[in-house]
Amino acid sequence: MRSFVSDVARDIKPSGIRKFFDLVLTMEGDVISLGVGEPDFDTPWSISKAAIASIEKGMTMYTSNRGLPELCGLLTEDFKNRYGVEYDPTSEVIFTTGVSEALDIAMRAVVNPGDEVLVVDPCFVSYQPEVYLAGGIPKPLPCRAEDQFKITPDALMEHITPKTKVLMMNFPNNPTGGVMDKDDLKAISDIIIDHDLLVISDEVYSELSYDLKHTATASIDGLFERTITLNGFSKAYAMTGWRLGYLCAPKEICDAALKIHQYCMMSAPTASQFAAVEALKSGEEAKNEMVAEYRIRRNLFVKGLNDIGLSCHLPQGAFYAFPSIESTGLSDEEFAERLLKEQQVAVVPGSAFGESGKGHVRTCYAVDRPRLIEAVRRIGEFVDSL
Repeated sequence: MRSFVSDVARDIKPSGIRKFFDLVLTMEGDVISLGVGEPDFDTPWSISKAAIASIEKGMTMYTSNRGLPELCGLLTEDFKNRYGVEYDPTSEVIFTTGVSEALDIAMRAVVNPGDEVLVVDPCFVSYQPEVYLAGGIPKPLPCRAEDQFKITPDALMEHITPKTKVLMMNFPNNPTGGVMDKDDLKAISDIIIDHDLLVISDEVYSELSYDLKHTATASIDGLFERTITLNGFSKAYAMTGWRLGYLCAPKEICDAALKIHQYCMMSAPTASQFAAVEALKSGEEAKNEMVAEYRIRRNLFVKGLNDIGLSCHLPQGAFYAFPSIESTGLSDEEFAERLLKEQQVAVVPGSAFGESGKGHVRTCYAVDRPRLIEAVRRIGEFVDSL
């Protein structure tokens, strides 16, 4: 019998993260997991209550493809006030089933077979496969530790070819915590414009910025009309399981993405949309409290890593630290596997996020402070044993 699996599905590599998640499940005892990238807080109760109320009132039908009109209006107003970018709530917004769907429909809306897509490296594990699934050719754009994992103009220029159509970037970055501030974005904007590139900017960690205010890529002069912004509620409001993201883009691109959304998803989860309405109305205080706690944990954890001899830059966003483990003489995979088996601390090898992640491990500090302190102690004991 012939194989019924498509060539595309067969050729996609399994997620490098999943291997270590599966390994953690086999472990017994007190494992401290620094591997899962999601908030450790509960969704604020006012947000959950709004979703429950919508269900109790029987509001469980499909919404419009774009999303609830009230939610579209609240989001665009919030975006304007927060980032200085104005989107039309009736034609330039789509609510999606998580940012993952927003990424999928964005790629399929703009990538033709053979188009090259520059993808920041290291990066979230879905980006390169999504390019491939859309028929494009992913091309890594290295972001180095010595540059605090930012995109530099020189690196961007070096990697653009006549086939390059899209720049896929994510700041604040998963896995590095690196950010691109306003000056950094301005420094690459002329290159983007001169080479007629489109930017897909995943800004899901935008509200988890610690030392400076987040700058939306679309707010930079000349970039609004050539930027697709992806964002969501998972990280800022501790709503990962609610699966609600959104895409904002100029009307022509948004209309193209909406057609794909109509066929593959219809509409985002209705109860989650009602929850998001409440998040935008009343969630600011709870969000700020979470961010303040993450900042404390970041400072504590990164200092601890440096103190035990693992060089780590101070991440300015997200909730990840990305220490170098090269001084141990182990590869990042060896380090992660042995640390888990010998000290029961789970981290993710940096190479799972791309070639530029080699020699590092991703650690998530969305863990309570006592557990973080204990994790640093165990990691230090492991490093000393080598």
